[in-house]
Amino acid sequence: MRLLTLRLAEGTGNSKGTAAVRQDGDTLTEIDGFSDVGALLKDSNWESIARAANGATHPLEGADLEAVVPAPGKIICVGHNYRNHIKEMGREVPEHPTLFAKYAESLIGPNDDLALPQESDAVDWEAELAVVIGKTGRRISEADAKDHIAGYSVLNDISMRDYQFRTVQWLQGKTWENSTPFGPALVTKDEFSAGPLMTSAVDGEIQQQTPTGDLVFTPEYLVSYISTIITLNPGDVIATGTPGGVGHAQDPKRYLQEGQVLVTTVEGLGQLANRAVKEA
Repeated sequence: MRLLTLRLAEGTGNSKGTAAVRQDGDTLTEIDGFSDVGALLKDSNWESIARAANGATHPLEGADLEAVVPAPGKIICVGHNYRNHIKEMGREVPEHPTLFAKYAESLIGPNDDLALPQESDAVDWEAELAVVIGKTGRRISEADAKDHIAGYSVLNDISMRDYQFRTVQWLQGKTWENSTPFGPALVTKDEFSAGPLMTSAVDGEIQQQTPTGDLVFTPEYLVSYISTIITLNPGDVIATGTPGGVGHAQDPKRYLQEGQVLVTTVEGLGQLANRAVKEA
């Protein structure tokens, strides 16, 4: 099952202007009573509710999509989780996951403009597989972790490298407003598992291309490890790390320029396509 958050046209009667929808081929069906996928996941019966939904329908073509979970309670990101990226950045394979955070204000929809801030000229791409939590848990065992995963999506952990490397703590380079595309859909775990190819391309030129299964720490391990530290709740997002091919590691270094289009794809999950635009 594929679940998306659709921005509704004015006059639809939805005060929040968005709706959780189920994708069936080229048709989107509203899941009545839920403004977005994050709100849906908070209902313990979300899966059966989504499957049974028969609300208003919309064409997929031309749909204005919001970030699939627009306001997660937590966005926890993992650094150094693909061996080819660890190598290109000159690091050692870590013994434990490297964790940092993003905030909801950084998220944009799968086809929205990506804001290039005035303060940074080192804006880099990082294609990532995103895990979306569907069931609350603390100290979840690795064996039980899959039960707590609702599904998977595509995210690009856009990084302002000049700010990221000002200190040994990365957060200030990772959570700029309107910079992190996320979507287009949550694909439920029965239809996807880590393995298919992930790519990022700038103006059609492939930069990253690695199977999503080539992780140091698997989604299940990450759910277990992170939930040891803090309770994971429905709608929380884990961005599982990026593979080799980032612009900062190239010689010469390459960064996103105004007008360029960044396309991020995971086979079986979908595609993000975001034009880089200078922030006003």
